[in-house]
Amino acid sequence: MFLTRIGFGSRAIVTGDITQIDLPYGKKSGLKEVMRILKNIENIDFIKLTDKDVVRHPLVQSIVKAYEKDDLRKAQKGKDKDG
Repeated sequence: MFLTRIGFGSRAIVTGDITQIDLPYGKKSGLKEVMRILKNIENIDFIKLTDKDVVRHPLVQSIVKAYEKDDLRKAQKGKDKDG
């Protein structure tokens, strides 16, 4: 609903972390849905941060990297099913 309330001349930044989604299995993530639905809309950009952007403890960088690796594995597994 927030996205439909942006006025003329406004700018908005919405933040989220798809590695922090803890919904029950089968429930859709609103963040993932909005990224899918709005990905081709002009003037809307999605910035994806990586482990190199993490400026906390090195262990946090390792955790982010592990989730990125898992996402790639899942994406590849999905492609294998389609092909």
